[in-house]
Amino acid sequence: MYQQKDGYHRMAKKEGYKSRASFKLIQLNKKFNIIKKGYSVLDLGAAPGGWMQIASTLVGDTGLVVGVDLKNVKEKFPNSFFVQGDIFDSSTIERIKDIKQEFNAIISDLAPNTSGIRSLDHEKSIDLCYRALELSTNLLQYKGNLLIKLFQGEYTKELVDDIKNDFYYVKISKPESSRSASRETYIICKGFKKRKLKIEDTELTEESA
Repeated sequence: MYQQKDGYHRMAKKEGYKSRASFKLIQLNKKFNIIKKGYSVLDLGAAPGGWMQIASTLVGDTGLVVGVDLKNVKEKFPNSFFVQGDIFDSSTIERIKDIKQEFNAIISDLAPNTSGIRSLDHEKSIDLCYRALELSTNLLQYKGNLLIKLFQGEYTKELVDDIKNDFYYVKISKPESSRSASRETYIICKGFKKRKLKIEDTELTEESA
């Protein structure tokens, strides 16, 4: 498995990718078609820029990528913007909205600073997943897609069940480029159920007035 890690690291250097994590998004997108040409994409936990780089290529000239992270991403990618800030801070969300109000897809490679205590790291990862889900309610378009990283543990099923309330399709998948010994996995969520309000939803009939 460490040979595999080294292999992806060498491949990333050869292909000019920012990191070996780039292959995770490539493989997941090839399998689940999360990002398409022309999409607007919000990348949570964007540093050092590996997923921004791939997403920029996937959306093409007519698409848009907005990355956000506490750490700065210095490199510029086509049709991309970067917001440096905390995703738990409302001012950061407002800066994102100044660029784009809603996105076709939200991708999150967010991970906590690991402590080595599995249960604690899992709980911190769960918190980040729920924040990504919460942001989807405000920033994701109807029938949009969400991709989030998770360190698996006892609350995985509860999280997945909650996600199923908001998305038509939910699947857990581990890309080939993730080490087999790692507890890291990804949740693919497609078809956001945000209901578009219709005029008749707010109209009162004479009987109900």
